[in-house]
Amino acid sequence: MLTNEKWFEFWKLRRDHVANITIATSMGISRQAVSKALLAIDGKIETALRTMAKANKISIGKINPQVGILFGHSVPMDTDAVIFISGKHGVLVWYEHDGDCETCEEYTECIELLWDYADELKMSLSQSVDPTKMAEELFVKVKEIA
Repeated sequence: MLTNEKWFEFWKLRRDHVANITIATSMGISRQAVSKALLAIDGKIETALRTMAKANKISIGKINPQVGILFGHSVPMDTDAVIFISGKHGVLVWYEHDGDCETCEEYTECIELLWDYADELKMSLSQSVDPTKMAEELFVKVKEIA
């Protein structure tokens, strides 16, 4: 029996561009079982993204459950927002903003989060000290693949 945790592992492998047949072979199951699990997890991922958008009053512009990302616009904050799923950090919301990141208490956490997410997607970032610029660069790259 495949658990939801196993489905999520399949989803992360597919996001890493691992073929279904390769996932199936490595797990000792059929390709059809992997395909069925991926369809199920895509539905759960999309539901999680839509639920987070609704909870944060973000109007949806573009959603891609296979990558685990939603691009939208925060109605109350009147700014663009990105909701994404990280294998390490879970479901997160990033609001586009220009801030004074160096004085922010969340500075280190933002840097780590963005580097971790870029690493999960196997993307490199040229920015390294300004979370706002890092996020801009990262989400432009993600939008190209989503």
